[in-house]
Amino acid sequence: MKQTKMLRSVFALLTLSLVCGATSLFAQTAPDQTTQKPQVSTRDAATQPANAAGSFDQVVDRAVEREHFFMAQMKQLHPLVETYLQNLKEDKDLGAPVPTSDVYFLGRLDMSEGTDDRTFASPTTSGLGKRMLGKLSNVYSMKFLPLGFAQMVILDQDFQRKYYDFTFVRREFLGEVRCIVVDVAPKKDAGKGRFLGRIWIEDQDYNIVRFNGTYYPHPRAGYYLHFDSWRQNLRPGVWLPSLIYSEESDLKYRLGQTLNYKAQTRLWGYNLKDLRRNSEFTEITVDPLQAVQDQSQKAQDASPIEAQRAWERQAETNVLDRLQQIGLLAPEGEIDKVLLTVVNNVMVTNNLDIQPEIRCRVLMTTPLESFTIGHTIVVSRGMIDVLPDEASLAMILTHELAHIVLGHHLNTKLAFNDRMFFPDERTFERMDFARDRGEEEAADKKAMELLNNSPYKDKLSNAGLFLKAVQARAPELKNLIRAHLGDSLLNGNATRMSSLMTASPQFDPKKADQVAALPLGGRVKVDPWNNQLELVKTKPVAITNPADKMPFEVTPFFPFLTRLGTASAPEKAAPVPEKTAATPTGQ
Repeated sequence: MKQTKMLRSVFALLTLSLVCGATSLFAQTAPDQTTQKPQVSTRDAATQPANAAGSFDQVVDRAVEREHFFMAQMKQLHPLVETYLQNLKEDKDLGAPVPTSDVYFLGRLDMSEGTDDRTFASPTTSGLGKRMLGKLSNVYSMKFLPLGFAQMVILDQDFQRKYYDFTFVRREFLGEVRCIVVDVAPKKDAGKGRFLGRIWIEDQDYNIVRFNGTYYPHPRAGYYLHFDSWRQNLRPGVWLPSLIYSEESDLKYRLGQTLNYKAQTRLWGYNLKDLRRNSEFTEITVDPLQAVQDQSQKAQDASPIEAQRAWERQAETNVLDRLQQIGLLAPEGEIDKVLLTVVNNVMVTNNLDIQPEIRCRVLMTTPLESFTIGHTIVVSRGMIDVLPDEASLAMILTHELAHIVLGHHLNTKLAFNDRMFFPDERTFERMDFARDRGEEEAADKKAMELLNNSPYKDKLSNAGLFLKAVQARAPELKNLIRAHLGDSLLNGNATRMSSLMTASPQFDPKKADQVAALPLGGRVKVDPWNNQLELVKTKPVAITNPADKMPFEVTPFFPFLTRLGTASAPEKAAPVPEKTAATPTGQ
């Protein structure tokens, strides 16, 4: 009962209010940052002297120095990087662009020797060298990034003051972090591929925490794209890339064709070494003078059934540990408890007692998938993001619970730990938790029985509507509605839990009060340093027209920046002038 109350309170915070009166318990949107800026005090204004050109130079010099330090840091770090891109076209009826196709990439960034990536391979691309999408710079199919993806992670591989003109714009808060906003433009003859745009410099250690723009001038054979790159304070004094949004709507190429797309890039897993269980060895102490005894109530050998269950659990734990060490599975956290509460609601009302106990975990990636690893139910972050309400979440989880109830086991060859010895980027080849068609159909049937006895039995119309939205968008969003480790919501012409669609309303994207699915990225917040997840708790936002719904779509990032601390004692902030003599050139 306590868990159920916690779940309801969490979902109450996640309610998306609609003007027409319809509500969604599981909906979220990003807050408007313009309403979150603290007021600048008169003391701040008083720090601006009449003649402070030299002071502004100090700010720029410090920012350049910190950027060089940042580059040195990045050479030691190898985060996971995921890019999801949607090509768009205008929908005249909806009055907004809608996706026509999509592209997906997952890999590990390596800047130790220039710029490189280690791409996660997929068995579906074995004829193409077993690479999911080739090099990271080829995510954008026409190779618009001559210097590769790292251009959106770093401002300039050789960021020097002599190459740029800097113009002070204003002070501005990004979340709770006060920043100095500066326009940056390359000087004449500074070379190709220099940054052109705006940077935000936090005013304690002078780290660049955001940069927005493109590179200039364009090369003869290719184009530079526009992007908005964010860094977060992940350790005291350390700001690292976490979120990048890229968009083009009118870039002409190839005989007058126009490039129109939106893309989200996420980086995480900066500190994977602390996710490895062998670090716990340092906390183990043994007194050699005392005999170690088993204190359990039953100090005896396991029965055959208990031994079989323990063997299966060992295989399950091996897989979970490996996925967490790679950075694909989030550590145990608060979202797992929310998912488990939904599962328990179904189990209690169906009088189910399953041993070993059910566990729930979250896959860190965007593609919509769910699967079981033994008695552990795994749901992707992207799936949690787009589900419209709690009943739809119950549908996904109950389908996986049905696999466990029906005894659809994990292959116990994985109980031998040497099976886990493979390169990270071969994970999608070496691990497969998909079920065959017969098991999927049996799980659908059993899940309906469980749901009809659950608290969600009268709330499943929106779950059916969600499946209709998946079915409608599947032809355009093949990479989003595609599983890499488990089962997809669509299997050929078959839709999971399709019987729910018969009792659901007709799917109509033009109805503002019908929220069948949510945009990507609105519900789950990721800590890029330790991979911890938490539910985003934001105030409801009204839907005023159908274009606001954006089901399954990519949207910009506006994180609320916070400061953990500084690497050293804060120095006195250098005053910044209202105007400078420098004027950007090359625009």
